Amino acid sequence: MARNNSFIRLEGTLDGLTFYRKNGESFVKTKNRVSRNRIMNDPEYIRTRENMQEFGGAAKCGKAFRSAFASISRLVADSYISSRVTGKFRGIVGSGVGLRGQRLYNVVDNVTQFIGLDFNISKPFDANFNAPTDGPIINASRDSVTWDIPDFNTDTYVNMPTGATHFKLALAAGYMSNYEWDDATKGYVPVEDEPNGVGVVSYSNAIAIGGMVGAATSLTTDLTAFAPVPVTTALFGATAIVFFQMVNGELYELAQGHSMKVAVGG
Repeated sequence: MARNNSFIRLEGTLDGLTFYRKNGESFVKTKNRVSRNRIMNDPEYIRTRENMQEFGGAAKCGKAFRSAFASISRLVADSYISSRVTGKFRGIVGSGVGLRGQRLYNVVDNVTQFIGLDFNISKPFDANFNAPTDGPIINASRDSVTWDIPDFNTDTYVNMPTGATHFKLALAAGYMSNYEWDDATKGYVPVEDEPNGVGVVSYSNAIAIGGMVGAATSLTTDLTAFAPVPVTTALFGATAIVFFQMVNGELYELAQGHSMKVAVGG
């Protein structure tokens, strides 16, 4: 670090030099560069390497999780969903068995850590839809998820975006495997290749906004195509609401305002 005595007061980075002001004085410092070779081999950076390896595992887990909901996430997810999901997985690796840097991502035993996860933090599902319901239920063989919603008043329990005239409720379900360190590839791999990062979505009929629905709504996701499900694979169920506008008798999906949250796991 050195003082900048020039009459020119720069702030920012230029050609590897960082100019900044502190306590009324101008300073300049060089960027600290550590070579990749040193990071990957120097014993001093062993914790850095361990963190890098486990972060890579969290990123792979996050990708599988998002892939399981890919067919609906384009509607309901914000641009930060990737980093938030990766952060969730980083939070569970500390309880995994194995050496630091190679600990198991035990998703099956940590499904509760994901319950309540909103795919769009600025559009929480419970703020858009809060009709009385027991929530979705996973069957014993984990190849079906069911969500029963009693009749409700749409004016009371639906917070609609501007322009919406109708909505559909949706039930999404997806699988992801535990992830483990693989010495051969020097990276994390799924314990089970199938089912992993796959899922299905079931939508209700379009429901007009205004008054009672008029009947109970029941949604079921049929996952029997992926059975039998290994014990090292977790199943997540998410509830969603998607809004539409009726124009000249045709329903058009709104560009925004939709929401979804993880509601059950097992």
